[in-house]
Amino acid sequence: MLRFLVVEGNVREAREGFREALGLTPSESYANVLQHLAPDALCDIAFPADDGANLPDGEGLEGYDGVVLTGSGLNVYDGGPAIERQIELMRAVYKSKTPAFGSCWGIQIGAVAAGGAVSRNVRGREINIARNIAPTEAGLSHPLLQGRARAYDAPCSHLDHVTSLPGDIAILASNGMSEVQAAEIRHEGGVFWGVQYHPEFDLRTMAVILERYGDGLIREGFFKDRTDCDRFAADMHTLHDEPGRVDVAFRLGIGADILDPAIRRTELTNFLAHQVRPTKSARGRA
Repeated sequence: MLRFLVVEGNVREAREGFREALGLTPSESYANVLQHLAPDALCDIAFPADDGANLPDGEGLEGYDGVVLTGSGLNVYDGGPAIERQIELMRAVYKSKTPAFGSCWGIQIGAVAAGGAVSRNVRGREINIARNIAPTEAGLSHPLLQGRARAYDAPCSHLDHVTSLPGDIAILASNGMSEVQAAEIRHEGGVFWGVQYHPEFDLRTMAVILERYGDGLIREGFFKDRTDCDRFAADMHTLHDEPGRVDVAFRLGIGADILDPAIRRTELTNFLAHQVRPTKSARGRA
């Protein structure tokens, strides 16, 4: 059995909003994906954004085979206790030497905890699909991206990104929006793998995000009006239910990178195979 700690990045109000829209919080959804990829997985969930949250100490973290950080609606540079607790928890994860993986907000927390910094992207928001992500020279041979094409798309939703690099980082993939789309960070003896996109998202999650934040996306020019936004989201829902709809996939410009769960979750599969299971074995828990 694999033991995971899934670290929810959102405050209570935000995660309950996702539960209302999707039936699950982001951390519950992430746990479901991990359990699909590893049927022997047992997932605990931590809420470091909450006051009084019961968080594991170093010894507790060493008892896990992997730690996974979700996305979040927070901005690291805003500071405050809800964010500081997450950074401190990530520092403890590094010291525990338990393998860690983060999506979107997760890679930002992983970078800041190791000495990097995060800023608002001057190029603007990257929403729904991150296009033309390309492995760097280091990424071409790195196990995190094993099986990825030389250019690929991935689900995404972010305005912030890593801008000041921590001391020991290997940038593994970039695109025209962000230099750090995938990375390995080493700090205090620990190893973190992260991506700025969301390999754990399915198309329904992507559609719900468009619906929830549609008014802001209209103001930013992504959609002409609410009808335009809702039509796009409806196509995403359709494609989730009927992935064989070539007409809808063509209209949205979505290929197998997004439609095929096995390809979409490549980085998570590789994290399990190359970090989690070997570390579990090395710790004598095989």
